[in-house]
Amino acid sequence: MQASIAYTIFHNPACGTSRNVLAMIRHAGIEPTVVEYLKTPPSREKLTELIAAMGTPVRAVLRQKGTPYDELGLQNPELSDAQLLDAMMAHPILINRPIVVAPGRTRLCRPSEAVLDLLPPLPGPFAKEDGELVIDAQGNRVV
Repeated sequence: MQASIAYTIFHNPACGTSRNVLAMIRHAGIEPTVVEYLKTPPSREKLTELIAAMGTPVRAVLRQKGTPYDELGLQNPELSDAQLLDAMMAHPILINRPIVVAPGRTRLCRPSEAVLDLLPPLPGPFAKEDGELVIDAQGNRVV
């Protein structure tokens, strides 16, 4: 495996999607920097930088399922980006995952196959944890 500081994954090992993304990155021969963001949350500045690099609204990075999203009233469309960032800083579980930083690109990789756009071609075959084939024996994406 090649060491690479060029790839970083903001990862939650309890999340199947995040585990599958990490496995695909490693299958590509890349050992990314793994940031378990619940143990080591990104700073507000770093999170703002990641969101800007993805080119998505702050709200698009909010995770709803299994979080205090509803209890905090985050569905309110009048909340500012700053207020949404405040909530993510106070409750890192609200940050959707996995976010992958690759050379020149940053992406929220949901579904997990989204990471393939950030990677060199993967050798085949590759299947997700649940057995779903993503890359066939010839190295082609399975749609």
